[in-house]
Amino acid sequence: MFGGMNHTTPSKFSRLLQVSLGVSALALSMAAQAQQTGPDPTEASLEKVGPLAVANVKVATPSGYGSGTVYYPTTGSAYGLVSVTPGFVEGEWAINWLGPLLASHGFVVVTIGTNTLFDVPANRAKQMMAALKQVSALSATPTSPFAGKVDPSRLAVMGHSMGGGGSLNAARDNPTLKAAIPLAPWETNKDYSRVTVPTLIVSCDGDIIAPVADHANKFYASLTPTLNRALMEMKDAGHFCTNGTAVPATKTMVGKYSISWLKRFVDGDTRYSPFLCGAPHQADLGGTLISTYKDNCPY
Repeated sequence: MFGGMNHTTPSKFSRLLQVSLGVSALALSMAAQAQQTGPDPTEASLEKVGPLAVANVKVATPSGYGSGTVYYPTTGSAYGLVSVTPGFVEGEWAINWLGPLLASHGFVVVTIGTNTLFDVPANRAKQMMAALKQVSALSATPTSPFAGKVDPSRLAVMGHSMGGGGSLNAARDNPTLKAAIPLAPWETNKDYSRVTVPTLIVSCDGDIIAPVADHANKFYASLTPTLNRALMEMKDAGHFCTNGTAVPATKTMVGKYSISWLKRFVDGDTRYSPFLCGAPHQADLGGTLISTYKDNCPY
């Protein structure tokens, strides 16, 4: 009754069954880890404020950093948490535009001010991690205005200039982070070969404070080639091309790629992959805002 079938010995069959079950388990695990928030993304939806209403609250007593403001969606729970850190002699004002934007797309965001305006990247790395730890703990407190909003297993870091260097240091020293986005990063250390955290570096081609040849390009080149990584260089832009004072079109592009990177790697949401590797991404490369883009797609 089994004529014509390819026969498999019991031992081979067992091995095939084990492989099949392993693949199925992996697929289920990945599906369980993926978090999808909101409708399918489009170019238009990623270039504007997201669909979620956002509230914010100051951290009353920052622990290990200077100041903090938490932006969070007013509905839903268990979102990924992102810490955003400013650069040398900058305060929260430099990077706080990212708070409501990212939160409206489904993240809890803490923008921080550092202990002093002059803290070096290594100190900024410790402070952004302290902010992630404290905000995660506050989310676990029933009386917190953002109680239950944070999934402490899905954390990411961003930062500008020395805050960008701090983001690289934090990613190197904290492999459980899900994503890092250094913005116009500055750091004397140029070796980040130990980083295992998916990293998007955003640089500015006219940067004279952290020239791309001496900073962003060297950081990217030091990352392991197999790492999920990308380098986006903004065209005709100076050191502050990722800050709130940047040209609106440049901010829109930085926001779109930041959202897509965080969605892909913090949330595991592959709906955002085309905006990092697919046709929408290729269309961006044909525009006037990006001068250089490097990656190791697909992811």
